[in-house]
Amino acid sequence: MPVSQRILLVAALGVFAQTVLAQTPPAQAPPSGPTVQDRIARMMSPGTGAWTTDQLATMTLLRDAALTDPYALTELRHLTDNIGPRISGSPQAQAAVDYVAAEMRALGADVQLEKTTVPHWVRGEETGALTAWPGQTPGTTQKIVLTALGSSVATAPDGLTAEVVVVNSFDEAKKLPAGAVKGKILLFNKPFDKRLAAQGNGLSAYGQAVLYRGAGPSVAASLGAAAVLVRSVGGADYRLPHTGMTYYPAGLPKIPAAAVTDEDADLLANLTHQGPVTMRLVLTPQTLPAVQSYNVIADWKGTEHPEQIVIVSGHLDSWDLGTGAIDDGAGIVVSMQVIHLLQKLGVHPKRTVRFIAWMDEEQGGEGAQTYAQEHAADLPNHIGALESDLGADHPDGVTYAGKPELGDYLRPVAQVLDAIGASTLTGGEEAGEDIGFLKGVPGFTPTQDSRFYFNYHHTAADTFDKIDPQHLGENAAVMAVVAYALADASTPAPR
Repeated sequence: MPVSQRILLVAALGVFAQTVLAQTPPAQAPPSGPTVQDRIARMMSPGTGAWTTDQLATMTLLRDAALTDPYALTELRHLTDNIGPRISGSPQAQAAVDYVAAEMRALGADVQLEKTTVPHWVRGEETGALTAWPGQTPGTTQKIVLTALGSSVATAPDGLTAEVVVVNSFDEAKKLPAGAVKGKILLFNKPFDKRLAAQGNGLSAYGQAVLYRGAGPSVAASLGAAAVLVRSVGGADYRLPHTGMTYYPAGLPKIPAAAVTDEDADLLANLTHQGPVTMRLVLTPQTLPAVQSYNVIADWKGTEHPEQIVIVSGHLDSWDLGTGAIDDGAGIVVSMQVIHLLQKLGVHPKRTVRFIAWMDEEQGGEGAQTYAQEHAADLPNHIGALESDLGADHPDGVTYAGKPELGDYLRPVAQVLDAIGASTLTGGEEAGEDIGFLKGVPGFTPTQDSRFYFNYHHTAADTFDKIDPQHLGENAAVMAVVAYALADASTPAPR
């Protein structure tokens, strides 16, 4: 029987578990593990685990306070509307560092700014227009809506005019005749799977398409292309291009790279099928010298084991098209709210809860790499790390990365989160891009509804109005409850 069906069967039997267990003698447990009855009993009554009933009651207080306290929403409005886009190396990124540090100091946390060196890429002019195509009305052009990809090099100041070649995959590009794209603009027309995202698998849909954004320029350059276009990696309509990082490996020419909207990718595919299409592309980004920036670190000191750390975090930088509300202003403010709620309720766990606003997640994770290097000797004392970087939609539970035993360990905590529909515990390979650098440290993140996130992710539409206050509060509740649970447990999380 498939595991999924076995889980459903066990859940169904759970309704009758107490009667069954009362009337049926316990079976001999096989050497390989617990019996079905054992698993049913654990599901029906997970016990208190590593926590007392008083600690579970404190988790309930934190959960309920997170749902009603406006702190995270107020902080997010300032971060997005007042400070605005926060691309690494920008004045807005530094303003955000200063603002968040001041807010944490106001709560009474022990604040430090950790230096890190970040890239400084500046977006310039970005335009595209078809200059020749089958059926063209004489004397006309057609606008193509696009945006430069992060780290893209520039065209000549007056642009590049070349024929467009459209392929649907890397394999298709490699099967083209030799020289077929030399000196031309190559478009990788890989659609984002909207049906997969609509089924709640937005991350899977993103993972399939984002390869073309990351590797498209290098593949195109290896074939001799003069520039590369990538179909936007996201589910939005309304001609919204999605930016994001791309990479240039050593040994290959760096060519201009841009994302085009779904609609314009379809247009180019249709017209090139009919005959030759010529496009004028202008991109004028600059890669300036790297600059000094900071991770913001704020400690709410533990009472018994202050040297032991539980991280709550998000990344402070954002792309520059929107104002970074869902990516990742929301993650920053729900992490800030953890410290706020501990202060407001007078809660002081045994271990230190450390808030971190990571710098430069979007362009390489320099902040997280710096932290991992600077604190390498202390990582054995890092009990767990939480990161929120998947927006602000409804969380249905917690994803954990580490030992499988983490699921059973967290079961009493999940019971506290059941009241907000967030009790599902899911094992995953990672729980956040930044905390992924903290090797060996158990990772945790709210498991969020991913159906809509990639409609706005990395676009000009990533703005404050996309935030549902109720959902934001639910995410803050998950972060606060799990952080406190890890920080105050009688035994640390398995690792």
